Formats: sequence, C-alpha cells, structure tokens
Amino acid sequence: MSKLEKDKILELSLGRKRTPQFPGSIYAQSPSDPDVNSSLPSLKPLFDSDGDDGYDEEMIMKAIEIRRKVTKEIFMEAMKKGKFGITYSTNLVSRLTEFIDFVMIRAAYMKQLPEYSGSSFNVRAKDFINECNVVPLVRWLKHNELSYNQIGKLICMSKGNLDSVRNLAEWLQTIYVRGRFIGAVLTRAKGNIFSRSFEEFEENVEYLESKGVRREWMGYVVGHCPEVLSFTMEELKSRVEYYMNMGMDEEDFGTMVFDFPKVLGFFPMEEMHQKVCYLKEFGLSEKDVGRLLAFKPQLMACSIEERWKPLIKYFYYLGISKDGMRRILTIKPMVFCVELDTVIVPKVQFLRDIGVREDSIGSMLVKFPPLLTYSLHKKIRRVVIFLLTKAGVSQQNIGKVIALGPELLGCSIINKLEPSVKYFLSLGIPLPVLGEMIADFPMLLRYNIDLLRPKYRYLRRTMVRPLQDLIEFPRFFSYSLEGRIIPRHRTLVENRINFKLRYMLASSDEEFDEKVKDAVEKRLRFESGISNNTQFMIDSTQPISQSMEDILDSSDSE
Repeated sequence: MSKLEKDKILELSLGRKRTPQFPGSIYAQSPSDPDVNSSLPSLKPLFDSDGDDGYDEEMIMKAIEIRRKVTKEIFMEAMKKGKFGITYSTNLVSRLTEFIDFVMIRAAYMKQLPEYSGSSFNVRAKDFINECNVVPLVRWLKHNELSYNQIGKLICMSKGNLDSVRNLAEWLQTIYVRGRFIGAVLTRAKGNIFSRSFEEFEENVEYLESKGVRREWMGYVVGHCPEVLSFTMEELKSRVEYYMNMGMDEEDFGTMVFDFPKVLGFFPMEEMHQKVCYLKEFGLSEKDVGRLLAFKPQLMACSIEERWKPLIKYFYYLGISKDGMRRILTIKPMVFCVELDTVIVPKVQFLRDIGVREDSIGSMLVKFPPLLTYSLHKKIRRVVIFLLTKAGVSQQNIGKVIALGPELLGCSIINKLEPSVKYFLSLGIPLPVLGEMIADFPMLLRYNIDLLRPKYRYLRRTMVRPLQDLIEFPRFFSYSLEGRIIPRHRTLVENRINFKLRYMLASSDEEFDEKVKDAVEKRLRFESGISNNTQFMIDSTQPISQSMEDILDSSDSE
C-alpha cells in the first residue's frame, strides 16, 4: 500500500466530517454507515512495524495530529453554542494546546467505559467537554476581565481540574483582588498554586495582617506580587523577619509592602541581602537602611551593577563626597532609582549651560537632591525661563541664582514664583533691581507673602526705613519678626542708636550686644564732649542729627 493511500485512509477514518466520494470510488460510503470505517480496509496494517517502508512512526504522529484537529473542531463548536465569536474562539483555542491534548486522551480513555464502548471518538470528546464545564468557566473568567491569553494559560495549568480555577478566583475576590489582577495572580504565581489548599492561603494572609498589612490592602498586594501566595509559611516568615530585624515596626512594614508589594516576594533573598549590604557601605546602620527601605522600597528593584555603581562613579566625577552621597540617598532615595544617562546627565549638562560653575554643581545637588527627580523640560527649564523673563534675573546671574537657591526649581510658577514677583513689584521695586535682589538672595521668592507683609509694614511704618534699605539687604525677610526684628529694633530705640539692617540682624546675640555697647559708648563720648573737638566738629551747614547718624553708621562698619 502506498503512502498516499495510507494518508487517505487515515484522513477518512479519523476525520470528523465525511469526505465526499465521487461515483465509482474505491472507498464508497453507504448512507446507512455511521462512518466510513465499514467500507475501508483495517487501520492495523498502517501501523505494522514489520515493513521496511519506515512509515510506522510517521503514521502514528499523523493520526495524533488528525485527532487533535478533530478535538479542536469539537471545542470550537462548543464555544459557538456558548455564544462566543469565531475570532475569540480561534484565539483561545490556539492557547489551549495542552488542554486539547488532555481532552483527546480522556476521550480515548472513555472508550473503556461500558456506556461509551460503542460510541465514536467525536461523541466522547463532545461529552467530556460538556461535562467539565469548560465553556461556562471561560465565560465567567472573561466576565472577570481575564484575557484569552490568561484564560488559556489557566485552563492548561489546571491539568483538568477546572473547578479549582474558579474556586481560587472566587477566594481571591474575598481578599479584594479585582478584575484583571485575578488573572495576573493565577498565572504569575510561582509553582502550581492549584495544588495548595485555601487554608494555606488564608494562613499567609492572616500572618501578613498581623504584621501590619491591612486586609483591605491585601488585594493590591497580592495582585501586584502574586508570589506571596506561592510561599510556605516558613518562607514568608523568613522574609518578613528579614525586614523586621532592620528595626521596622508593623506600621512601617505594612505601608512599605502596600507601597511596593514586590519588596516582599519578587526578589531572591540573596539579592535582597546584597543590596542591603551595599547601602550600608554609605555609612548607614542596619536601622538606617530599614528606615530607608520603609520610605522607598523601590530601591530593592534597582540593580547594583547596572544602576548604582555607574551613578556613584558619576557623583565622584562631580566632586560629591561619600557623605554627600549619603545625604542624597537619605533625603531623596528616588535619585538612586532613576536612569543615569537619560535623566540625571541631561540635567547636569543643562546646569552647565546656564552658567552654574563646575565646582558648584556637586554641592548644589547635595544641598537639594530633589532637583534630580524633576522633569527637565516641564519643570526646570520653565522655572529658569521665568526667572530670566519675568523676575528680572540677568543671563549673567542666572547660574549664580540657581547655584545659591536650587530650591527655586521646585517651586510652582503659578502658585509661588509669579505671586511673589508681583508682590515685590507692587512695592515699587523696578524689575531689574528685583533681579539683582534675587541674585543676592534667591530664597526671596520662596517666602509666603502673608509672612512678608507684616515685616515690610513694620520696616516702613514702625522702623521708618526707606525702601532702599530693603533693596540693599533683601535678607531682611528671612528673619523672624517677633524673634529678632522687633526685639533688636527696640534695643536700638532704647539706646538712641541706629544700625544698618545688615549689622542689625546678621549677627548673633552676643555680637549684637557688643555692637550696641560700642555704639552707646561712642554716643556718650560725643554727647559729653570727651572726644577730640576736631573729631566732632560739626559743619555749620549740616544738622546735628545728621552728624550723629554718620558717626553711628561708621561704627557699624568697624
């Protein structure tokens, strides 16, 4: 028998649909035949191993492939009856290779059962698909937002125990896992979670609750880190205790896990330990690292070789010391999570371009680490452009302003910088002069206007100082009205002396008292006429009060 004839017999015998025969065909099928087998030669010779033609194994594989194709067609027909579209059914079946083979094997096994001893393969496969309720399960999973990829993977993972899929999905809903996360949990959890009992899952959940992970958070945690369900109680306890030994309390641990669930179960213990040891090299203690991870657990997702070491090398290049790096790490740990080449390097280059000195960049970043996490185009550039165009800062001074006050780059233009500029302009300060004031004291734009008004009112109305005094010393606004400005002004009034704002405020209490003492002595010598007459000779055209003010002002500079 030729190979072509063998292939034709296989197709006619195992195929699901009858093959149309032309009149006079050798393998004519009578209308009374349930299938073509009655008019075909026996299949046994096709699989004899005595021949030399070598088709035995090939015939077996072809027979299996035909049966697999028939099983897919039967499954597609069941999906059609379940009101599924042809496209969705085709996509799903393409992901059900293992399950289709399982149906094929079960249908072959059912031949041994008395009730199916005389039935065809097609009937047995159809009955098994109906009995296992796979189509209703597909509809339920689809209703719960699982994709056909996830559904196909789950059905194959269940190894025929389809009820376990639905039961586990319903249990996940009791811990607030919703929608598409159900599929993520079921498909991404390591190991065969369908072989575990619900008691084991519940025990894990209750343990996490006892350690600060709230029940209402559990769905989010499990949805983003399905590996939690794969751990035995011993494995889970070892991971939790690893963090607790760093000094975390239950509140810190719970919020850390909720903030970044992968910190608990996604990374191998060895990798976690290596990262903790690397962070300690910055001079941090075990508890310091614990606080750091509680605040920014995403650090555990960063690679030492690919992210941290290149960043450290770059910081050294900028002149940042180890202590400076520790400050950056503790104040803004997010810096150690961003891309060096695409996020940090362009910002540093921008600072160079606007005139920040090379030796100032490192200290500037240490002073204000959040700068490295801001968007260059949406935040940093816009603030710089505002300072140049709306705040009167010159191109020559912009680098100095940013270096001295990098915190300005974190201010909102609409809510902070623009109202501040409008307020100072309303005082009668010209825009170019305001720019010079900002260059002298960049933090001027960061103060709350409600705090500036009473200080300015006291300066002008009570102290009776001209606006020029404020222009010369914009740091006046940085001092406390009740704690420093009013007490020191009263001291000057009581002693009938006068200082410039700079000498009045920019000194410690001891230095201020010493200056007051010296000024009072000079005033007394002047009033008593002890000083040399030539030194205190008063021009007849100059008022006495003006001469006294000049003398006291000269004492300020000494």
